[in-house]
Amino acid sequence: MNYFTDEVKTVTVEENRKRIEKQEHYNAAHFVALESSHVGADFQIDYRKKGLLWFSTYRVAFDGTYTFKNPMGREEVFTIRLPLPAKQAVYDNLQLTLDGAPLTLSYGGAEVSAIGRVAANGTGILKAGYRSQGLDNWSYQFSNGEEVARINDFHLLIKTNFGGFDFPENTLSPTEKRETAQGWELKWDYQNLVSGFNVSLRMPQKLQPGPLAGKISYFAPVSLFFFFFLIFILSTLRGIDLHPMNYFFLAAAFFAFHLLLAYLCDHISIHAAFAISSLVSILLVVSYLRLVVNLSFAAVDAGLSQLIYLVLFSYAFFFEGFTGLAVTIGAILTLFVVMQMTGRIKWTERFANKVAGEGFATR
Repeated sequence: MNYFTDEVKTVTVEENRKRIEKQEHYNAAHFVALESSHVGADFQIDYRKKGLLWFSTYRVAFDGTYTFKNPMGREEVFTIRLPLPAKQAVYDNLQLTLDGAPLTLSYGGAEVSAIGRVAANGTGILKAGYRSQGLDNWSYQFSNGEEVARINDFHLLIKTNFGGFDFPENTLSPTEKRETAQGWELKWDYQNLVSGFNVSLRMPQKLQPGPLAGKISYFAPVSLFFFFFLIFILSTLRGIDLHPMNYFFLAAAFFAFHLLLAYLCDHISIHAAFAISSLVSILLVVSYLRLVVNLSFAAVDAGLSQLIYLVLFSYAFFFEGFTGLAVTIGAILTLFVVMQMTGRIKWTERFANKVAGEGFATR
C-alpha cells in the first residue's frame, strides 16, 4: 500500500466552461505523497509436501500505519487504494481505517479501495491490515511500476519464526537484523529514500528429496570412477588380480545405492533412505570381495574407499553451494595420497612382471 489519489470531480463543458478553467487543477486525479509509513509483517513458515517436493508456504499478518496530508484549504474526499499481493489469494480480516473510523471497502482487480474525508490542511492516519498466505516469496513494493520512487519516513519491521531466509537480487537488504528466541527481526528504516528497488523476502527452502536423489544419480559415474581408480591402485600395490567381470559386479553393487535411494526416498525421509542405501551397497561390495580376495581387503581397502567415494561424495550434495568445493578437495586429496603411495613404484617393471606371470600361467 503506497499511494493515495484525490477523488475526481468533473464539471461538463456545457455546464460552465469558465468554472472548469478556474478549477481545472481540482478536476484531475493526482497522487498525494505519504508523510510516513510504519509497516509490520509477522511471518510463520508452514511447509507443505506434495509427492517428492516440499513447498515453502507461509502465513503472514500484515499491519501498516500511514500518514498523509490534505494540501487543500478545505475538506477533501480521498480515494484510497490498497494493492493486494495477488488476485487468487485468501485475505482474512482485511480492513482499512481512517483516523480510527472503519472505511467501506470496494473490491476490484487486485486492489481494495475506499473513500474517506480529511479536514482542510489536516493529516490523515490510515491503518491497513489483513492476514494471508503465500508461497516462496513476499514483496513490499514502493511503486506499482518500474519507476524510481521517493519514500519519506519509512519503517518496516518483519518478524519470522524461522531462519535460512534470503533476499532476492535487486531488492533492498534490511538496515538492521536481530536474532530472537522465535526467529529473526528484520528492519528497514529510511528517512528520505529514493530507489527503484523494493523489499522482498525469500522463504527458506527445504531439502527436496526427488531433485536431490536425481542429482546424486547424475554424478554417480564420477564417484564410481574415483572408487574404481583407488581399487585399481590398491589391488596393483598388493598384487591382487581383479578380472573385468569383478569390476562389473562391483559397479552393479555400487549403483544399487542410487537405485534404492531414488525409490526409497518417496516413502521415508531422505536421510533415512540415504543411510539404508549406503549400508546395502557397502554390504554388497564387502560380501562379494571377501569371496574374490579376502576379508581384510574387502572390509578395509574396498569398504573405506566406498565410504569415501560413494557415501561422503554423495552426501556432499546435501550442502547446496559447497558440493563442488567438497568434491574438488576430495579429488586433490585422493591425488596426493595415490601419488605418495605409488611414487617409488616402477610401473614398467610392475606391469611387465604381471604380463609375464599371466603368460607363464597360460603356458
